[in-house]
Amino acid sequence: QVQLVESGGGLVQAGGSLRLSCAASGRTSSTYAMGWFRQAPGKERDFVAATAWSGGATYYADSVKGRFTISRDNAKRTVYLQMNSLKPEDTAVYYCAARAYSGSYYKGSDYHYWGQGTQVTVSS
Repeated sequence: QVQLVESGGGLVQAGGSLRLSCAASGRTSSTYAMGWFRQAPGKERDFVAATAWSGGATYYADSVKGRFTISRDNAKRTVYLQMNSLKPEDTAVYYCAARAYSGSYYKGSDYHYWGQGTQVTVSS
């Protein structure tokens, strides 16, 4: 079993920055890719960013490209999402997720483990 715990959410003004963290524990050796997803009220869960523990290739949704950066610390088994130039439309609950080797970086349904989520609110 793998446990994921997000932290770092909060309220920030438009144009501001926030850094989210996702700490993984348990059988983390069974995970290959880590992703960030978000869900606003009344909307579907959307892909935000993803990376792999090995290699470190990164993938981003077009809506956050150039503003968000995903990174990892393998020793701490922690993934980060640096969020800059935040917009009100970034307001959502942000979820950390993990999947095994096989699967898509972009599809939430391919991820096996999910954190509890952390709220990000961007005021205008």
